[in-house]
Amino acid sequence: MSLPRQTEFVICEQTIERGFAFLKDPLFLASSVFVKKPQRIMALAFIMVLCLLVYRLAEGRVRQRLAATDQTVPDQLRRPTARPTMRWLFQCFEGLDLHHLTLPDGTRITQILRLSTLHRQILHLLGPAYEDQCLISFGVAN
Repeated sequence: MSLPRQTEFVICEQTIERGFAFLKDPLFLASSVFVKKPQRIMALAFIMVLCLLVYRLAEGRVRQRLAATDQTVPDQLRRPTARPTMRWLFQCFEGLDLHHLTLPDGTRITQILRLSTLHRQILHLLGPAYEDQCLISFGVAN
């Protein structure tokens, strides 16, 4: 293997290992997963790698769009950052509630409660598909 290829492999490996660091987090209940069959262990590993890929792609998209539009979002200490982690962005969405209504004619309406400017900015950075899904499919109530 050539030196550039080895370097690329090491960087990729470090990225993957860093991505699975959440397994050591006490908030992650890894000890509550009991899988005995090898096929199920492989399936779980595949799903976890797939989730990590989606997670990294979303993080990359948000960071890329922040840089392209010269925007920032607040970090945990409320300082502006152009390189937020998806974990932090997911935590920003904690506390939102869905309010489901059934009207007398049987029509069902779902509203997102407490959607802030930051939430709207993050949805916009993720792209029109996310923005449309959350802001059009669900009514937004403050």
